[in-house]
Amino acid sequence: MTPPAALTVYYDGACPLCSAEIRTYRRSRGAERLAFVNVSGDDAPATLGPDLSREAARARFHVRDEQGRLASGASGFIRLWRELPGWGWLASLASLPGMPILAETAYRGFLPLRPHLAKLFSRFSGTSCDTASRPPKA
Repeated sequence: MTPPAALTVYYDGACPLCSAEIRTYRRSRGAERLAFVNVSGDDAPATLGPDLSREAARARFHVRDEQGRLASGASGFIRLWRELPGWGWLASLASLPGMPILAETAYRGFLPLRPHLAKLFSRFSGTSCDTASRPPKA
């Protein structure tokens, strides 16, 4: 029997920028203990839990821990970095007093730019870009 994942990472596989970032994490030491769930496309799970819709998961980064607790945005990244040994330093830095608020503010500033950056990334990397990846409505 396979033990439960230490963390489930939900990502927008239709976004080439997001997919490239997830590929980096998947190659990291310790990534075998994590479950990566592409929430885009026809093979995406129908349900991600009562507190997470596919639309929300595509619009913003989310992770779920073994206890079922959901974290999103900067706090989701901090949880992910804590689970990957090579990224612990970044989790520690982002957890310093005041840093989680600053990181979340920066993440929210990035969200409206994500579709445009994904298109640029797609153009330069030669990957396709699904423009359905949109920031959440305010």
